[in-house]
Amino acid sequence: MSIYSSSGKLLAAIAINSLVVIFEIIFGLLIGSLALISDATHNIADIGSLSLSLFGEKISKRPADMKKTYGYKKTEAIVAFVNSSVLIAVVIFILFESTKRIFMPAEINGLNMLAVALVAFVGNGIATFVLHKSSEENLNIKSAWLHSFQDALFSLGVIVAAIIIHYLGWTIVDPLISIVIALFLIREAYKIIRQAIDLLLDSVPSGIDFQKVKKNLLGIKDVLEIHDLHIWQLSTNTIALSAHLVIGNVDNDRRIALLCSAKETLAEKFGIRHSTLQISTENENKRIGTFCTHCN
Repeated sequence: MSIYSSSGKLLAAIAINSLVVIFEIIFGLLIGSLALISDATHNIADIGSLSLSLFGEKISKRPADMKKTYGYKKTEAIVAFVNSSVLIAVVIFILFESTKRIFMPAEINGLNMLAVALVAFVGNGIATFVLHKSSEENLNIKSAWLHSFQDALFSLGVIVAAIIIHYLGWTIVDPLISIVIALFLIREAYKIIRQAIDLLLDSVPSGIDFQKVKKNLLGIKDVLEIHDLHIWQLSTNTIALSAHLVIGNVDNDRRIALLCSAKETLAEKFGIRHSTLQISTENENKRIGTFCTHCN
């Protein structure tokens, strides 16, 4: 497995996070810090999410078979939905605890807090950087990247809070920074959940104008009507389309040219390269009784 593949990057992120967890547990036990041990537990949950993403990445690459004729590509949406839902639950818990901490501040050793946060930030930052490029191409990896990004953000927030606490003694900045970061992460996780649901429900992909696609197909010479036009995503990078084109009474050569023109239009103007088009003339529709009764 190449370290440059998505699976290789996920393995690297899991390894880095595991080292951070070991460090936090050892350091937390040595100085008697429950906060560090709690953060290590939180990181263990993130390792679980990264492992789930790795599993989803492997499953999604399985070839299509007689039952899963589209393959397993939508596994990435399922994993992304689960990961982001877990992240929102964790962040809500952090919001709850941070709000409590505002009213019941705890004594914090700024220097100890800073030392551990720096190590955690470096580790989480590297893991986030490793996953970043793949996150732009795959919803599953994006959900894993967001988990890692969350850890890096919280570590950065702890660094800032530790410096302020050490020099100014303002312990309230610890929960306030956590609340700000948590609200940002809820927004990002919600976006991924929406994308995952759209993918699972075969919604028209964002960036594709349904009416514009229909108008362009109707603009092809000899295309009279369009029935049953459906546009959906098989995965983050694969868009599929099916449609029934009703055409004029043309000869076979023109029918083939029309089909080629429709496929070229879809590929070049909209990036849709997985299209299934049914073509029939008005006379053929009358003969075989295929008038559309459920058109869109």
